[in-house]
Amino acid sequence: MTGIKGSNSVSDPSENLIEIEDLHFAYGSNQVLKGIQLAVPRGKVVGILGVSGSGKSTILKLIGGQRRPDRGLVRVDGRIIHELDNKGLYEMRRNMGMMFQAGGLFSDISVYDNIAFPMRELTDLSEDLIHSLVLMKLHAVGLRGSTSLMPNELSGGMARRVALARAIALDPMLTMYDEPFAGLDPISLNVIAELIRRLNDALGATSIIVTYDVSETLKVVDYAHFIHDGVVVASGTPEELLNSGNPSVHQFIHAEPDGPVAFHYPREPYTSDLRLKGQEQALPG
Repeated sequence: MTGIKGSNSVSDPSENLIEIEDLHFAYGSNQVLKGIQLAVPRGKVVGILGVSGSGKSTILKLIGGQRRPDRGLVRVDGRIIHELDNKGLYEMRRNMGMMFQAGGLFSDISVYDNIAFPMRELTDLSEDLIHSLVLMKLHAVGLRGSTSLMPNELSGGMARRVALARAIALDPMLTMYDEPFAGLDPISLNVIAELIRRLNDALGATSIIVTYDVSETLKVVDYAHFIHDGVVVASGTPEELLNSGNPSVHQFIHAEPDGPVAFHYPREPYTSDLRLKGQEQALPG
C-alpha cells in the first residue's frame, strides 16, 4: 500500500481527526469491509474512492454511528464512536455535517427552512440570528436569492448547493459528502467541487468525499484512499494515485474495462447454468 505523506499515521490523534483500525462490517452474509485501515488528517479534504458497492457509504455510516462495526474501531476526535452512549453520540454528531446522496432536502419546506432546520433543532439561537446565518450560508454557495424557493423548483446543481449549505450550517469540525457529484452536469460538478474545497479551507474544517468520480475528486482532495475487495489497497496524494502501479487502482483511475475490478457479480460459469437448464428440460415429466 502506498503511504500518505505527512500526517497519516493511524496512531496520532493530535494530527488525525479520524482513525479507522481493522474495520470489519457485513450486511448479513455479504462481507463488505474486511479490515479497513485509514486515517483522515485534521484540516484536510480526503477522498474515499472505489467502485459502486465497495463500502464507501458504509464507512460514513460507521463514522457517524449509524452502524456498529463487527470488529475493529472508528475513532473520531480521540473518541471511539461505537463505545459512546446516546448522549455522547448526539454531542459528537452535532459536530458533523452530512451532504447526502441526491441532496436529501426536505421536499415540503423552503430552501430557507431547510438551512434553518439544524439551527432550530440543535441550538437556542434567536430567529434573528438564524436569519443572518441562513443568508450567510446561502451566500457562500451563491444562492442567497433562493430563500423562498421549494426544492422541486431547484435544478440538480442548485439542490446540491443548498444541501451543501445545510451540511455546513453549524460550522461542523467534520463534513461528509456522499457522492456529491453524481448526476451533475460538468459545470455544476465543477462548482460543487470548488465549493467543497473553498468552504473547508475557510472554516478550518475537515472533509471526507465518498465518490466514484475520479477526475473531479483528485482535483480538490489533499489525500485519497482507494478501496477494493473490502480493504484499502492504496492511499496517497492525487499525484501518487494517478501514478500508482496497483492494477485495481490503475484500472479505476483510467476507467479501463478489463482488470481486477470485475464487471460481473460473482457467479458460477455461464456454461454451467446452460447445462443445468438443459438437464432440467431433458428430465421426463
